[in-house]
Order: sequence, then structure tokens, then C-alpha cells
Amino acid sequence: MVTSKEECLRDKQVASILRMLFLNDISLDTRDVDATFNSTNELNWKVLVMDAKSTSVVSSVLRVKDLLKAGVTVHTLIEQERASLPDVPAVYFISPTKENLDRVINDLKNDYYLEYYINFNSSLPRQLLEYFAKNVAQLNKSDKIKQLYDQYLDFLVTEKELFSLQLPLTYSKLNNPQSNEDIITQLCENIATGLFNIIITTNIIPIIRAPVGGPAEMVAGKLGSKLRDYMINMRSSNNNASNGKSTSTGTPNQGADTLEKSVLILLDRNIDFTSMFNHSWIYQCMVFDIFKLQKNIITIPIKQDDSNKSDTNNNSLVGNSSTRSYDLEPTDFFWNENSHLPFPEAAENVENSLADYKEKVNQITKKTGVSNINDIATNFDQKDAMETAQFQEVIKTLPVLTNRKSIIDMHMNIFAALLSELEEKKLDTFFEIEQQDPDNNKTRTEFLDMLNDNKTNNFDDKMRSFIVLYLLSKNGLPKDFINKVETYFKDNQYDITPLKYIYKLHEMTQLSSMSLQNKTLTTSTNSNSNNTNTPGTSIQSSSLSGLYNLTEGRVGSLLSGLKKLLPEKKTIPITNVVEAIMDPLNSSQKNLETTDNYLYIDPHNTRGSHTKKPKRQTYNNSIVFVIGGGNYFEYQNLQEWAHAEIHNTKTVMYGSTDIISPNDFLHEIAALGSN
Repeated sequence: MVTSKEECLRDKQVASILRMLFLNDISLDTRDVDATFNSTNELNWKVLVMDAKSTSVVSSVLRVKDLLKAGVTVHTLIEQERASLPDVPAVYFISPTKENLDRVINDLKNDYYLEYYINFNSSLPRQLLEYFAKNVAQLNKSDKIKQLYDQYLDFLVTEKELFSLQLPLTYSKLNNPQSNEDIITQLCENIATGLFNIIITTNIIPIIRAPVGGPAEMVAGKLGSKLRDYMINMRSSNNNASNGKSTSTGTPNQGADTLEKSVLILLDRNIDFTSMFNHSWIYQCMVFDIFKLQKNIITIPIKQDDSNKSDTNNNSLVGNSSTRSYDLEPTDFFWNENSHLPFPEAAENVENSLADYKEKVNQITKKTGVSNINDIATNFDQKDAMETAQFQEVIKTLPVLTNRKSIIDMHMNIFAALLSELEEKKLDTFFEIEQQDPDNNKTRTEFLDMLNDNKTNNFDDKMRSFIVLYLLSKNGLPKDFINKVETYFKDNQYDITPLKYIYKLHEMTQLSSMSLQNKTLTTSTNSNSNNTNTPGTSIQSSSLSGLYNLTEGRVGSLLSGLKKLLPEKKTIPITNVVEAIMDPLNSSQKNLETTDNYLYIDPHNTRGSHTKKPKRQTYNNSIVFVIGGGNYFEYQNLQEWAHAEIHNTKTVMYGSTDIISPNDFLHEIAALGSN
């Protein structure tokens, strides 16, 4: 049985979705996925109707085979033309909009389905509820509406503790001079609603901390009001229940309080711009930066000379002739164990995983006397030479080994594609320069040499590295150096409008991260460990020399000679803030003084003021949310810090309005620069 303490955010979202698919049956403990799927209860076959947003939510954590186990025979989009199935019940999982309600009403009018179990991914406003009830009553078919629930699941989960509200271009909207007050207020309201959904799903009402004077403060105020109202309503419902009154709220199994200490830390993107642009060499960060990683699907462009090569991974999702896609399932053992590791270590591990697979296959073939494990299932003559139990054990092992090999092959292909990009774009140079002191003349000389090497034309990478150097410079980069860099980009017809915004922002704010103090991270376990509860290093490489000689499909064969000149592991600004709030006894005085001025809201206190300066206290659980865009680099650095001390581990969820790749964010601020 999975206990609540062992549940990550992804587990909680999956449990909520499964409970919905099993018609909100509270007798099922959907936290235990295997037990839920293996339940002896009779399975109700059904249709699942979703909109585009809800489809993203479900597809990120469940696969078609999981839906089938939950009794879903057909899943379809509500916007599309659908066949009528009048003898089958339908579960709707949709956004609470008038357009969606009109589609449900039309389905009901035309008797599309036998019964209707309607679930909204967020709270249905009272006005729309009354509109829906009025129209259903006019059809005289209210008896077909069996359930109406608010599920509070309008957020995308892509890792165990990583989520997104799917609100793109938030930073631009909040910082664009053309955005009026109504636009900003509505956007902050949408963010507060999304965070409310997260909190209800996690079932923990947290203290709220946020810096003063930016969007985070506005969101904190709106969210605090929502949570206070929720607490008041829940207490009122509990009082009514104790008096014998009905208290159906449409939110199954949602608790209102907990003894666990938890804090929600809201931050504005301006706290740290560097992390949005730098080049990381963590496996997951590299995949997200170099390729397209969206909704747990990696999309890799196919080069001309690779277009005719066959893919060894049978589970890959081939999109079109110019791209190849790979599905990262939640059960992908290699991704779960290695996504947080530096590229060379992950590359070694994929080779080790392949060797381990071959050894297990070799043992099986020796036992059965066949030359290929694919022949075992059909070669029943071998059964006479083996004990029945032993033969059954071998047969049971085959699907596991086959699936494991498919995953290994997939990551072999991903590594091969990564290596090709690394070689073509010389990305190791960017890794190395960004680690050096930008106030050192040698660093600036090396950067100018890299610009003018005539080997690469990846201008986005070059622009990102320059922004990193500019932001990390304590003394300010020399004007002649800046002029040379700008001239280089202009001569190559590359738009430098991102720099206009960076210069302006730096001038206005001096970036708040400068007031925070980094610290060295000491990990209690070996970073090579495959323990997913102990993330490895969240650092950048100093060299990839030697990797380019690796051949496709054997990415680890030459890594033994690689010099891993890794820099000291350090926290980054967002982690400094989190440590100061969650673990003040181990934080620096400088960081504590910064966070002491943060807003403090206690939703449990429904009457008193929240403006007084809070006492410093320790928290074991937190939700860290960045308004204006997040990235995998910050997620991994936070996870590394949270597990740095084996006897004092923390649970840190990380989320943002949207998870944005470095190049996409570069283009987003370019639009701001033009304004």
C-alpha cells in the first residue's frame, strides 16, 4: 500500500484521475495503482470525453493501456464529431466553460450516452452551474446526470514533483508596457486558481510566503483569500455534518487541514534570469534544451543521413518523416534513475544497463538451451528439460526483459542524437565558459574567440552565453567588450533586441539574485547512485572532450577515459530562498535577511492579520512556484538540495506558469526588448 507520506505530486494526481474514472467510488483506494487495477470489483466500461486541456493533463501521467484497465474503451475530444453510443455511460473531464457545457447539453439532448458523469478540471463558477441546471431541467433529462464534480486537476505534471499551469508567455504579459491592469489582474487570478487546484490535490493547506512589490504578492493575496474561504466553508460543512445535515460538496476525499508543516513559496521570474539561459549538462536539462521535451514526449529532428535508418525502439512514436518522437512513460526505469545525472554518468549507465541486460539474457539462454530468447515462448520442448516452476519463472521474466531492452534502446538513440548535436554545435565550449569568472579578462577573450571561430552558427547559444556572463559579472562587463559582442551579432544579421531588455532590467533591478548568497552542496550519497530518492549533481560541465569519438548506439564505450573536471556543486538563487525559509538554521544571514521581508499569509487564520513579521521556523514540505516561467535546471537543483542530507530530507514540489526552454524564453524577451 502506498502511504500518503510516500506519495509524490504525480502519484496524487494519478490517484485523483483514477478515482474519477472509477466513477468517484470512495471505497477504492486509488493511491495504490496496482491494487486499483487488480480490484475484484466488476469493471464498468465507459467512454471518456475530454477537451484539449484535460487531454494534456491525463496523457502526461497515464497511457492508453492504463485507461483500458480503468474501463475506458473509447476516449475522444469533446470538440470533435463523435459517434453516438446510447448504451454506454460517459465520463466527461472538461474545463468549466460555457462552450463545454453547451456541448454536454447537446449530447444529452441527442441521447449520445446512457449516463453522464461530469467532472470539471477546475471549479465550476456558480453562474455556469445555474445555467447548466436550467438547461438540463428544460430537457427533462436530469435523471441521466449521475455525477457533477469539481476535480481541481487543471495542471500538468511531467515529473514526480514538477508541474506547470500551462500559461505560456506569462512573463511577457506581466512585463509588457501595453498590458493594462485588467489583463494583469485576470492573469494573476488564473495563476491563483491554478495554485488552488494544486493545494486541494496535495491535501495540505500551506503557509504562503512571497516577496513584496511584484506579481507574486498579488497572486499571494488572491490565493490567500481563496484558501481562507475554503477553510471557512470546510469548517461550516464539518459543523453541519456534526449536526446531522447533508454536506455534499462535489469534492471527494478532499481534506481541509493537516498537522504537517508546509509552505508555498511564490517567486517572480526576475529573482534569477541566469538559470533561464545557461547551458546545463544534466541529462534531462540537455534533452529539454537541445530537443523538444513536451508532455513527456521527446521530439528529435531527423537529419538527412539518418532518415533511412531504422529505429531500434519499437515503442517510439513516429510523428513525421522529419522528426522522431520518444514517449517517456512514468515507469521508464532509466529516465527515473538517470535524468538527474550529469551527461557522462548517464551515458555510462545506459551502457551498463545494456551489459546487465545481456548478462541476464545469457543466463536464460543457458538454462533453456536456446540461442535467442524470442524462441523460448514457442519452444515447448525445452519444458521437458526444466522444472515446471523454473520454466514458468523464465516465461514470466521475458516481458520484463523485453520492455527493459526497449527502454535501453530508446535512450541509446537519444544519447546518439545528443552527441551529434554536441559535436555539431560545440556545446562543451558554452558549458565551460559559463562556469568561468566573467570579470576575468581570460574568460572574455575566450568568449570572443568562440564567437569568431567560424565553426558554428548557433547564434542563440552564443547570445545565451553572453547574457549569462553579463548577468554574473559583479563589476559590470567592459564597454568595449560589449560593443565587440554586439557588433558580431549585428554583422551576422542576428537580432539583439533581447539585450535591450536585459540591459534595462539589470539597470532597474540589479536583479534580486545578487542579494542572495550561494553555498556549496554536499551530497550524502554517491552521485553515481541509481537511487531516485537521491538526485545527483545539478551542475554544468567543464569539458566534453572525448565524447565526440563515441559511436552511435554505444555511447558509453569510451567514457572510462573521460576527464570529469566538474566544478563545485552550488545552490542557485531560488534554492537559496527556499533554504532560508524551510531550513533557517542552516541558511546564511544574508539570505535570511532577504526572506524575512517576504509577505507571510496563514490561511488557517481566518480572522487575524497576516502582515506581522513571522517567526523563522522549519518546514518539511514546500511548493515552490515561479511566476513567469520555470525550467528543469531549477527543479534539479532544488531536488539535489532537498536530498543533500540523508537524515534531513525535504519534499520540494517545483512549478511554474509554464516550463520554458532557454531558446523559447530568449525569443520571449526579444519581443519585450522591441517594446
